[in-house]
Amino acid sequence: MDMYRIIEKSIIKTYRKEIWSKFVKAVRDYELIADGDKIAVCISGGKDSCLLAKCMQEFQKHGMFKFDLEFIVMNPGYNEENLRKIEDNLNLLNIEARFFETPIFKIADSSESPCYLCARMRRGYLYDYAKKLGCNKIALGHHMDDVVETIVMNLIYNGAYSSMMPKLPSDNFENIELIRPLYLIREKDIIRWKKRNGLEFIDCACKVTEKNLGKRSEVKKLIQNLNKLYKGADINIMNSTKNVNLNTIISYNRKKE
Repeated sequence: MDMYRIIEKSIIKTYRKEIWSKFVKAVRDYELIADGDKIAVCISGGKDSCLLAKCMQEFQKHGMFKFDLEFIVMNPGYNEENLRKIEDNLNLLNIEARFFETPIFKIADSSESPCYLCARMRRGYLYDYAKKLGCNKIALGHHMDDVVETIVMNLIYNGAYSSMMPKLPSDNFENIELIRPLYLIREKDIIRWKKRNGLEFIDCACKVTEKNLGKRSEVKKLIQNLNKLYKGADINIMNSTKNVNLNTIISYNRKKE
């Protein structure tokens, strides 16, 4: 049996409870996919986006909706080794993708807030490229742990209670939405899926991440420590987004993410 079929089977069967069922639940509960959609699946080369690509591929084959997919890989300035790794993994996973280049790493590297600038620039380039391909949605590989970390980061660094939404219309690109189908999946289960299949992916591959200096890295460690002190602290942080009591809030606004 081809390796990509073994990987597909592991998503549907071996990790049905941890990955596939949660993927389908997010798609249905948050109405992420509809008939007639053309979705740009954004692949960074990391474990999360590659799992997303396979889940979207499988859902297209076995799901209840008729929709089209475009797999896209933005090169923000990867070195040749990382580019080859991405290409090799896409071949292994049986995914055909479009590559396009941007100068993001070069620009963000000189910024005082490189992670923030990088994220904002990535989003803009992805929206623009997806729009050119005729897509009405872009899918990103953020998982539950990313959501929890974002909530904590906003509290600590911005003094605001703000989450990462499963679906978000673009402010700057008309008639295009961002969706996060891995929204309910835990990172530990993605890591287990990766290791079981003997897969190796690139990380962020920027200088900030290589030095382990990013704010998200700090917050990840903070949440790990919270879980040691209070079992399920991260789950409670996630659940808090659905249990906000406005009577205990001094003020709030309706600004988009």
